[in-house]
Amino acid sequence: MSTRLTGFKVQVHHEEYPVARRAGMNRTGIALPDVVRRICLIMSLLFCIYLTARRAVGAWYFRQGSPNAIQMALKWDPANPEYYDALGTLLHLYSNVEDSAGIVQLYQSATRLSPADAQFWADLGTGYDWAGRPSDALGAFRRARHLFPNSPGINWRMANFYVRTGKIPEALGALRMVLLGDGTAGQKVFTLAINATRDREAVLEMLPPRSSVFFGYLSFLIERGDILGAAEVWRRVLQLNLPFDLREAFPYFDALIQHKEAGQLSEAWSTLTQRFPGQIHRPLGSNLVTNGNFEFDILNGGFDWRVIPTDGVIVSLDSMGAFEGARALRISFDRSRNVDYGHVFQYLLVQPNTRYRFSARMRVQGITSDNGLRFEVGDAYNTRNPLLSTENLVGTSDWSEQRGVFTTLADTHLLLMRLVRPASDKLDNQITGTAWIDDVNLNPEQLHM
Repeated sequence: MSTRLTGFKVQVHHEEYPVARRAGMNRTGIALPDVVRRICLIMSLLFCIYLTARRAVGAWYFRQGSPNAIQMALKWDPANPEYYDALGTLLHLYSNVEDSAGIVQLYQSATRLSPADAQFWADLGTGYDWAGRPSDALGAFRRARHLFPNSPGINWRMANFYVRTGKIPEALGALRMVLLGDGTAGQKVFTLAINATRDREAVLEMLPPRSSVFFGYLSFLIERGDILGAAEVWRRVLQLNLPFDLREAFPYFDALIQHKEAGQLSEAWSTLTQRFPGQIHRPLGSNLVTNGNFEFDILNGGFDWRVIPTDGVIVSLDSMGAFEGARALRISFDRSRNVDYGHVFQYLLVQPNTRYRFSARMRVQGITSDNGLRFEVGDAYNTRNPLLSTENLVGTSDWSEQRGVFTTLADTHLLLMRLVRPASDKLDNQITGTAWIDDVNLNPEQLHM
């Protein structure tokens, strides 16, 4: 503001800035509310940077993984529920029962900060259980499963809790959910179930109707040597009419062979023959040999041919050199070793004290060494004393019939028929050459009373 004297009158001239001040402007021409907003934004940004820095430091400590480091992480970021839960778990692992109250408080803090996290509730249940508070543990576990009902991990922990508290039906129900959610959990589920109860039927009822689960349990029982339990599982698979691949049944078949269950072998093979008519082809007439003319693919199990791969030998089906029909079995040796061979074979159910006639066609080309291929037939459980051994073929020869007659022993119910080439004792003992086999037959002649 400036004044000027004109006579005795004073004239006052107002500058513009007082008017701007009255309008809420500062000297720079910016409205005061904008200044306040900018200051608030800057302070908020600084606060966010501060929080982010604290969380970053907390995360760094957390990654160290030790209890002391996680405690430091909590000091920097006390609102992170994961830190409380992780610290509780570590202290649970490394502490004794005197620290249970503090561990429970840590788990409680995690659930308070993140009440919708099922894993935190499950950890709280574990903490309560460890602290000797089963009622609280049950409530926490139920809350966890309510939040994540299909979780294999949570149901697994509930199952263990139920087993410890004697609630076996509830435990089996939780284990069923584990099997439904985790296809790799079979072994531990089956172990816990059979340790929790001897009720075979209850364990079978626990299994969800999936062939993979049933055959996993079947294999589990076979490994434990429980052939009676395995038979019950097999019957349940058939009762439920579960779909399965033929080869899934072969381990059970082999277990029956190992345990000398000839009657069940016959039933199982008959069932598989009816269920898989396109894959299993019954022998014609009285011939007991399955796929004796090699017209069908080798199943490598059951009462079909089996081929065990071995170095120096190649086994295949040859469509060019059959004796009759479309194909023959071809076995080639590559002269790389003095192989002791007996890796093509078939099991056959027979009657004791019965006379059988064996025949097969074989031709060879360039078989070296003094020991070539031959057939051996004998009791499946006494392979050192064969009942029949055919001619040893070496060199090169056209199709010839290999034949023989033998009588089974009083306790013989299962035969092992195989192609063998014993290792040679000669200096030049590495075998080379090829053999073809076709038209293999085994027929009963008469029953000796």
